[in-house]
Amino acid sequence: MTDIARRLAALATTAPDALVTNVLAATGTGRFYGTVDGPTGELLIGWSSAGIYAVAPVTEEARFLEEHSAGPLAPIPQGLPAKWRRQVEAALGSGKLGRLPVDLSKLSEFQQAVLRKTAEIPPGQLRPYGWVAREIGKPGATRAVGSALNKNPVPVLIPCHRVGRSDGTVGQYAYGPRMKRDLLRAEGLDPDAIDDAAERGVRYIGSATTNIYCHPTCHHATRIKEANRVELRSAAAAHRAGFRACLVCRPAVAA
Repeated sequence: MTDIARRLAALATTAPDALVTNVLAATGTGRFYGTVDGPTGELLIGWSSAGIYAVAPVTEEARFLEEHSAGPLAPIPQGLPAKWRRQVEAALGSGKLGRLPVDLSKLSEFQQAVLRKTAEIPPGQLRPYGWVAREIGKPGATRAVGSALNKNPVPVLIPCHRVGRSDGTVGQYAYGPRMKRDLLRAEGLDPDAIDDAAERGVRYIGSATTNIYCHPTCHHATRIKEANRVELRSAAAAHRAGFRACLVCRPAVAA
């Protein structure tokens, strides 16, 4: 070994533990995950330069890592940067996605359309799968809508918990019915009352004063005085009784 080679060898040192993480973060090529307080408990948030790519309850960390560690860029644990924390907390606090970037690039066009439409459902309201299907121009795709929502990579931020069964009940959830019901309660809804009304056959609520009918959780429906509330079993029944569809929650779309 030459003298120069020996001197160069003597300069060798172990790279700092954070080197890879810092390089990936600085170049915008890494995938990371951290935690943030959610409406019903702590959430795992995965992010990259493309946006938020995953959300899961912190209790599902093993499943989260298994699903997102394929390939050369397994997610690296890191404290949520201030930029992301502000945006994520604003979205969780308002119940609205707003301009928070989410990465849906691995989904089909249909799945993306389902999730984009679902993101429009206001907090504290519930819509049936059929409503989403009709709103995106695929009225026969109710079951496919349910499948797309079950694979939602960013639940809570894109509120698939605000979509229920076509029979009016709250329905299931990828992380279990309890979490779905807790999320709805956190937004001011009573899941038990929703299920009870659905079991009585109530699908819509009409106003005897305005002759407008809505989905039961539409904010217009919740403001109808009890004496003026009319329970309706179908859109057809509503129209026969002289009601017209609400232009805000658009119940006729799901009819």
